[in-house]
Amino acid sequence: MKKNRIALYVVAIFYSLLTLIPFIWSIYTSLKPTDEVFNFWTPLNKLSFQSYTNILTNFPFGSWLVNSLLVAVIVTIGNLFVNTLAGYAFARFKFPLRGVLFYVFLAIMMIPGQVLLVPIYMLLAKLGWINTYQGLTIPFLMSPFMIFLARQFFLGLPKELEEAAEMDGLGKWGVFFKIFLPLSKPLLATQIIFTFQGNWNSFLWPVLLTTSADMYTLPVGLNSFYGQYNAYWNSVLAGVIMLTLPMIIIFLIFQKQFVKGISTSGIK
Repeated sequence: MKKNRIALYVVAIFYSLLTLIPFIWSIYTSLKPTDEVFNFWTPLNKLSFQSYTNILTNFPFGSWLVNSLLVAVIVTIGNLFVNTLAGYAFARFKFPLRGVLFYVFLAIMMIPGQVLLVPIYMLLAKLGWINTYQGLTIPFLMSPFMIFLARQFFLGLPKELEEAAEMDGLGKWGVFFKIFLPLSKPLLATQIIFTFQGNWNSFLWPVLLTTSADMYTLPVGLNSFYGQYNAYWNSVLAGVIMLTLPMIIIFLIFQKQFVKGISTSGIK
């Protein structure tokens, strides 16, 4: 057992180093001057934060940051509300066509996102939501996968809890808000991490739906560092590092509940 544990630690450490090397190299390259970007080794005395200063002073980085935060936070809050309530309804309510509707959600999960690009874009164009916060947020306020995850989580909670609460006079919504919701921290943490990360890093929809620099999110704004014939890789990587930091903070805050959510969701 001890040898197996040592071997497991060795593999884990090796894999951790393997995943950290690109991140460390990105930080190192972001500190290089432009003419040293493609050199394997740059002396430490040549490294500086010039790329970071360049982004903050010569580009509307603050505007991009605010846009990304607004979109990610609004979509995350909307998903927490819609997905959790829908998952609870599918798990604990009995209503006509419940099974059919649930299979429809499962079918939606199997549709490639690229197939929906044209119809969703045409709908948003008719609504006048191109280059607006409504277009960047409202179509993404729910997730079929997260509804499925919430349903599986609530199915895994003992029926005895619900029955005891109903005997005490609580209705279905009282059971949800007073019993199930406090027990749903792993589920909520999992949704927060996945939803925030997906919208914070989203590039395809924002680049389609935004037409002016003041509405760009961070991933779209960073794309402007690529020229027709060259790219400022030190500035690109500096922007990527700043783009990554909020996600690291979010994960560190919710990591314990996230692990619990992954391990318990779907277990009946």
